[in-house]
Amino acid sequence: MHATLPLLQATEFPALRRRALEILQVNLGYKCNMSCQHCHVNAGPSRTEMMDAETLALIPQVLAARNLHTLDLTGGAPELHEGFRDLVKAARVQGCKVIDRCNLTILFEPGQQDLAQFLADNQVEIVASLPCYSLENVDKQRGKGAFDKSILALQQMNKLGYGVAGSGLVLNLVFNPQGAVLPPPQAALEADYKRELFDHFGIVFNQLLAIANMPIQRFGSMLISKGQFNDYLRLLHENFAAANLDTVMCRNLVSVDWQGFLYDCDFNQQLGLALPGNGRPHLRDLLNQDLQHHPIRVADHCYGCTAGQGSSCGGAINHTAATPSHQALKDAA
Repeated sequence: MHATLPLLQATEFPALRRRALEILQVNLGYKCNMSCQHCHVNAGPSRTEMMDAETLALIPQVLAARNLHTLDLTGGAPELHEGFRDLVKAARVQGCKVIDRCNLTILFEPGQQDLAQFLADNQVEIVASLPCYSLENVDKQRGKGAFDKSILALQQMNKLGYGVAGSGLVLNLVFNPQGAVLPPPQAALEADYKRELFDHFGIVFNQLLAIANMPIQRFGSMLISKGQFNDYLRLLHENFAAANLDTVMCRNLVSVDWQGFLYDCDFNQQLGLALPGNGRPHLRDLLNQDLQHHPIRVADHCYGCTAGQGSSCGGAINHTAATPSHQALKDAA
């Protein structure tokens, strides 16, 4: 796989500083039942990196010490970690909102038959990847059979109340473009998703989150192989919107890798760009340290979060921003 960091380090991206920490985003490990084309983590079934019990035990302590309101669990497939369920319950007891970044197909893996019910019982917010509402595009990006399993999983979640108005069970879907283009306007695409999924499958959900593909790891390597890397970076630069700097996710979120080391975001984690500070900042440091006003480490991939309507773990930053990515609308159809 091609290394992308050397192509990203020289940057003119504006300097940023942190605000008060609100969200702890934890990568429990890189093992996954899928190997998606757009995955910036390069996760897959053969990955063995998983958080150990000692590091996992620090998470509820940090949530309490920093009075954090949200625990955002990711991977790989975070549900494959043997401590996932105990961690969810511990965070919920503390009154934290828990987000599970779920690939949907995990519900059909051995030992996960009761996963959807567990998530509902603990009122876990689901952020589920569904890069399109058509079988062809989803299977192209995520592997054969991924679309059918995803639809069955969503129908199962709907039966439990997920995405249903008034249930309190939040089900958000995630869109990623098929290639080297920016996501189309989130609101218009959400309307398309809601119409198509309901009309064809009876599926309902809360929000669609449109997230830009980052020129790192598996996707970045693919761009280099196709000779599209520089063109994609140019697209991000040309569509930079300074207004998005105010609400990029690194302002109030810290990313934790499977070893407990800290990063400004999940993308920096995958590039090995550790949180600025003495030594190599670790989860245990948050027991006694406040990150507010600390500098944020930036590189050229940061333009991916600020181009056009912007992009974050919560989808578009500026819902009214225009985007030139008309091809993405076509790709998503």
